Amino acid sequence: MLSLALGLAGCSSSSAGPSSPSNNGGTTVPVGRPVLPQTYRATGHAAAGDVFVFLFEWSWLDVATECERVLAPAGYKAAYVSPPQEHMVQPGGPWSNRYAPVSYSIAKSQSGTRDDFVAMVSRCHAVGVDIYADAVINHMTGGSGTGSNGTVYTKYHYPPLYDTTDFHPPCLVTDYTNAANVQDCELFGLADLNTGSASVQQKIADYLVSLATIGVAGFRVDAAKHIQPVELDGIVKRVDEAVTAAGKPAPYFFLEISGAPNEAVQPTDYFGLGYSSGGAADITEFNFRAVGDRFLNNGGRVASLSSFSQRTWGLLPADKAVVFLENHDTQRSGGISYRDGDTYRLANVFMLAQPYGYPVVMSSYAFDLTSQIGRDAGPPPFANGAGVPCAAPMQSAVVGQWVCEHRDAWITRTIAFRKAVAGTDMNTMWDNGSDAVAFSRGTQGFVAINNGTASLTASIPSSLPSGAYCDLLTGGRGATGCVGRTVTVSTDRTVPLTLDAKSAVLLSTGQRP
Repeated sequence: MLSLALGLAGCSSSSAGPSSPSNNGGTTVPVGRPVLPQTYRATGHAAAGDVFVFLFEWSWLDVATECERVLAPAGYKAAYVSPPQEHMVQPGGPWSNRYAPVSYSIAKSQSGTRDDFVAMVSRCHAVGVDIYADAVINHMTGGSGTGSNGTVYTKYHYPPLYDTTDFHPPCLVTDYTNAANVQDCELFGLADLNTGSASVQQKIADYLVSLATIGVAGFRVDAAKHIQPVELDGIVKRVDEAVTAAGKPAPYFFLEISGAPNEAVQPTDYFGLGYSSGGAADITEFNFRAVGDRFLNNGGRVASLSSFSQRTWGLLPADKAVVFLENHDTQRSGGISYRDGDTYRLANVFMLAQPYGYPVVMSSYAFDLTSQIGRDAGPPPFANGAGVPCAAPMQSAVVGQWVCEHRDAWITRTIAFRKAVAGTDMNTMWDNGSDAVAFSRGTQGFVAINNGTASLTASIPSSLPSGAYCDLLTGGRGATGCVGRTVTVSTDRTVPLTLDAKSAVLLSTGQRP
């Protein structure tokens, strides 16, 4: 969207069969508006231990190279990329251009040409990395001009795609306690598509099907809460049916939806999206961002994460949630980010090591947080497929540099850990009452994190079998033994440890000398 404006024991994803959601905060039923049934099937990504990355504002050719050189070797399931459609063009090239569509042509966008896009999808697929595209389908632009591919448009006229009859009557989104206002009015003054129209639904579906035909495996639906659930389901059904009729699996969908308790539109309203057409969709769990706050000592300390669970935090079901510490919107309004260095790394270790949800790692570029011009700034120069140069360490990034958080060794090594212990629960929780937390993953893994500014020595309970282990964060197991640190689990399954300030340990039964 445009700039805006938890004990996990037993919370690992279970079956991929039909599920009925538990009530997390209450389900709202807008008066007089159609309701989507909430029965859903799990997408399976949480249970599989998958992780994906958002390569925000990267060029198509640079994404392709990153798939080959970094993402596939690191075990990323997918790369989620910026909106590929033709977009508005404003002076200075702010990133928000991408979220104001002009047409559904992908002939030319800020990230490259159609040929570049096709090559990216093909090259990433060849090394086992899926591509998810950001789908901006709630609205068009808020003005007039010439798009990135040369289309001349006005706010309610986008020849030959849409004209004035394809939009809701003008009104602004001002009241989040009113579902009709949220879903039938204009977000930030952007022309709001009448997604209840069969013609509009078909045009949107045709666009998404065209991307799926190229090989795009999934879609993030931008501003999904601003589209009525039954209308969005109508679009998804058209996509699922067309794609499966062509012999391909139904694409993965995940929806950008946040919902405060007093709002009329809630994530639970969208649980059944795609179910009737054999598909499935996950939902962004914005409340998970509080994990990052704990690492910044906002609203609690890291020790409080020893009680983290879906139930105690009131989160979406584990098999329905996409989890993240930040995204391109939230990092521009404060909160944890690459600027926090080792604190940010440790927060990512926690996110990736615990079993809840389908995590997405943010990969950004440095910008000036102190000014609106800085927050709006577009990306640094592209590398044209030669390999993006990244700041190292990430917290040293200056304006005009790519940060590439997803390349960080702690993050990639924890991805390997997550995959190795997939399907196990989170148990034997421990904390020191302040800045340290630890837990086990079934009987196969162990995590200990010290977010404090001083070293910590403790004997920490675990569920691991006794014996020696190679710490994954310092290199894991090599050809002749541990590359880095060796940790010995006692016969009573406690783990005697000294953890340096701002450090962590990852142990798994697959990493023993």
